[in-house]
Amino acid sequence: MGFLEVYEFGPYRLSLADYKLWRGDEEVKLRPKLFDLLRVFAQHRGEVLEKDDLIRLVWQDAIVEENNLTVTVNALRTILGEGNYIETIPRRGYRFIPEVKAVYGAACARPTPAALHPPGGAVPLGSMLYISRPADDEFCRAIAGKDSIVLVKGARQVGKTSLLARGLNEARGQGAVVVLIDFQQFAAKSFETSETLLSAVAETIAYQLELAPPTDQSGSGLLGATSKFERFLRREVLARIQASVVCGLDEVDRLFSFDYANEIFGLFRSLHNRRALDPNEPWHSLTLAMAYATEAHLFITDLNQSPFNVGTRLMLGDFTLDQVSDLNQRYGAPLKDQDEIERFHKLLGGHPYLTQRALYEMVRSRLGFAAIEAAADQDDGVFGDHLRRMLLSLEQDPALLDQVRRTLQGDSHLSRYDVSRLRNAGVLSGEGPFGPQLRCELYARYLKMHLA
Repeated sequence: MGFLEVYEFGPYRLSLADYKLWRGDEEVKLRPKLFDLLRVFAQHRGEVLEKDDLIRLVWQDAIVEENNLTVTVNALRTILGEGNYIETIPRRGYRFIPEVKAVYGAACARPTPAALHPPGGAVPLGSMLYISRPADDEFCRAIAGKDSIVLVKGARQVGKTSLLARGLNEARGQGAVVVLIDFQQFAAKSFETSETLLSAVAETIAYQLELAPPTDQSGSGLLGATSKFERFLRREVLARIQASVVCGLDEVDRLFSFDYANEIFGLFRSLHNRRALDPNEPWHSLTLAMAYATEAHLFITDLNQSPFNVGTRLMLGDFTLDQVSDLNQRYGAPLKDQDEIERFHKLLGGHPYLTQRALYEMVRSRLGFAAIEAAADQDDGVFGDHLRRMLLSLEQDPALLDQVRRTLQGDSHLSRYDVSRLRNAGVLSGEGPFGPQLRCELYARYLKMHLA
């Protein structure tokens, strides 16, 4: 049994069970960090909270400036509206001053399997099981600032698509027009040439915005494919839509293997440059938000043609111990104490998908952590299908498999390219070619069993 609180103050009800704020029967939409700040205030009602303590509690391991706190507090004050809820303590911090009632009860018990969604793919918008990380707030600020390019980078199954979905939803809330290009959904024929790819992208944009089908993007005539696509964006999209346009590009990695990759990414960089080159044109209203895992510099040698060294760059990492503890509470605390939480985090390394998968199975099958831990590296265990797919994927690439064997043997002298490929595959963690390590203890146990 887990005990998730509901805090009541004034006309408001803050529910940790479903991660929502209510005013009477009406839901009040809150960005993740605004919710976290309000939760901290409610949990420390009446206390003077120093600014440094608030930053630590709300932003956890992120490095943010005091101005971030000031902006977030003011935004929360605006949302709460009339009533003196947050008192500023000069030169110290803030205090939440209304009377707050903490309610516990059956509604806060461990959620039933029917109330949960199976892990895998993007976490649905509005899900209480979505864990906000520092990149969430950075994404929101980039969208609000109408940045030209927002880059979301992270290993496989770290939550890039979930973050991208929330960034695009934030853009919609700010009045922007949003389109999504998921390269994973494009047919193989679309990737034959740069012309066929840009034609497919243009058709997708026109369909989502309910515009007339684009003219031929084949690149015949005097204009090349990229020039025709740029003209399509300028004349058929930006000139017709009197609002900011945010274009989400998911699974961008799929483009790196094609000979024309530099041409496509050069186009994206050109769209960024247009803001300065054509200040009277509507390019300032276009934002590209790209999610990818691959190290772009390994494929794009001309930095002047790369969109990956401009704009806002966000790095999405695995869950911290505090974030795993938070998620455990949202699942109804199937991990019973701090010792189990720490062992659980050590086993999975905060791997977002595996963490969600394990907590879901503990609730669905009523398994204790001891059972999960004992069979974690077994093919018939909770993670068996995931581990088998990982091993099969490595076996398809003998060179990559050899690098994993070397890592298991303690060889830290892998090339930058090799480390990058293994990190992108979600097998290794670490920020550089020195001292690479397997992403989590579970991977180390399983791969040693099959490869050592």
